[in-house]
Amino acid sequence: MEYMRASLPSFVLIILMSVFNPLVFAQKKIIKNPGPGAPQSIRISLTEEKQTIHSFGASDCWSAKYVGNWSDLQKKNRIADLLFSTDTTSDGKPKGIGLSLWRFNIGSGSYEQGAESNIPDEWRREECFLNENGTYNWEKQKGQQWFLKAAKQRGVAYTLGFSLTPPAFMSGNGKAYNNSNTPNLNIKAGMTNAYAAFMSAVSAHFKFDFLSPVNEPQWFWGRDRISQEGSQATNAEIADLVKAVSAKLPLESPKTQMVIGEAGQWDFLYGKNTDGRGDQISEFFSPASAHYIADRPNVKRIISGHSYFTTCPDNNLIHVREQVAAKAKQTDPLLEVWQTEFGILGNICNQYNGGPRNTGIDYGLYVAKVIHHDLTIANVTSWQWWLSISPYNYSDALVYINDPSGMINAAGCKNDGEVLESKQLWAMGNYSRFIRPGMKRIGVKTDGIAGPVEGAASLMVSAYKDETAKKIVVVIVNPEQKEKEFQLRAAGTVFKLAGNLLNVYTTDAQNNLKKTTASAEKVKIVPRSVVTLVGTYH
Repeated sequence: MEYMRASLPSFVLIILMSVFNPLVFAQKKIIKNPGPGAPQSIRISLTEEKQTIHSFGASDCWSAKYVGNWSDLQKKNRIADLLFSTDTTSDGKPKGIGLSLWRFNIGSGSYEQGAESNIPDEWRREECFLNENGTYNWEKQKGQQWFLKAAKQRGVAYTLGFSLTPPAFMSGNGKAYNNSNTPNLNIKAGMTNAYAAFMSAVSAHFKFDFLSPVNEPQWFWGRDRISQEGSQATNAEIADLVKAVSAKLPLESPKTQMVIGEAGQWDFLYGKNTDGRGDQISEFFSPASAHYIADRPNVKRIISGHSYFTTCPDNNLIHVREQVAAKAKQTDPLLEVWQTEFGILGNICNQYNGGPRNTGIDYGLYVAKVIHHDLTIANVTSWQWWLSISPYNYSDALVYINDPSGMINAAGCKNDGEVLESKQLWAMGNYSRFIRPGMKRIGVKTDGIAGPVEGAASLMVSAYKDETAKKIVVVIVNPEQKEKEFQLRAAGTVFKLAGNLLNVYTTDAQNNLKKTTASAEKVKIVPRSVVTLVGTYH
């Protein structure tokens, strides 16, 4: 801990320094603990601006194609409200998590192939709008189209179309997966322009704000196990595809912009380039690279990656994200970073596991921990989830569906089902519902927290402001089994909360964004919770 040394008593020195230098508290990395019995302080610096938040999102894979066609409109609307709504109930509790971006999976035709697709799970097969004769059938993917419309009706700001693989009839093996041992894209020779034209046509038809043309190109899709549509691709192939799409996307409004990367995990963005599929920040955004694409029309200055497999232990969680932020800043100071896919997969340091399904607060706290570090260490401007809706006995969804009898049974959910919530959903909502597009992350210091590693185990705090509305949002993750009490204070500038009252939204084992109020002088954070504080300032 860093202390100030002087011949004067410390409390006198601190008072004098705060009078003559109002930035002193913002400048100190560690704030001295208050005296016994006094609440700790969370010190917000309105002038210490970080990244501007773009969005929080999730994808329609794979359940929307069935659930969107359910005849029970009330159940479909409930799911849509849980994901998209920014309305509140009579007691002030949010109806949903208010996603601001919706990801639409552009299918490649494995659904039409049926069993011949070799993808055993029919939930993971997708239709394709393009027929082999070159005509389009816009009636396909109707279930997904229902959710796309529902998102827009509820005010979701952005839509993004993403492609996992070329249409099966364009692929090298006639399938929507790549089972080769090479790192190359599964596409027939000479079909790159046709694939680009397909993605451009779909984007134009649905007026997507963004297009992601390649997803997780580092994995060998289907080589070891065929489970879904997907294809690997080299950086050179991605650059060629991006240039081809760029030449076909309309330049006038409405304009779709490409977001590049979707790396299978963060470290492929700054290293791991052994076979031409890594170091993607430099490969795509360094002007010295042969694969530079930032100068192409419709290419957004954004690199995207996925948070899988880099979340433990805590020092690794932090180090990896520091590397992402540093490489992005070094390569292009204006380059944004998006986290575009996350869910709970596999064995995570023997603390969490994808299977069986777990929807409790332990997993909600873990999700909040990942979001916190992606926002505060990697400096992401958009954070997106993987499966919005799932029938599986697995922990990578926000909303779950069981069959009508209440059993976990995917086959029984195709036409109807029971809708269930999760703490993953509501913990994400502590961020997505309140941190709206255009808000800025700002500086925050917390008494007694020496650094991010200590914070990851005891208390995680981030803060955001809306300058136009004079709104401040503070998200606090308390993973410990004890209540904590804080004062909300200014650091580096003067602000005063209007009425000195905060709205408090708590997600814990018993509650989902439960609304209460608190004075800025005394904010209690219950054990094992994610808490959002919302106030206005002068």
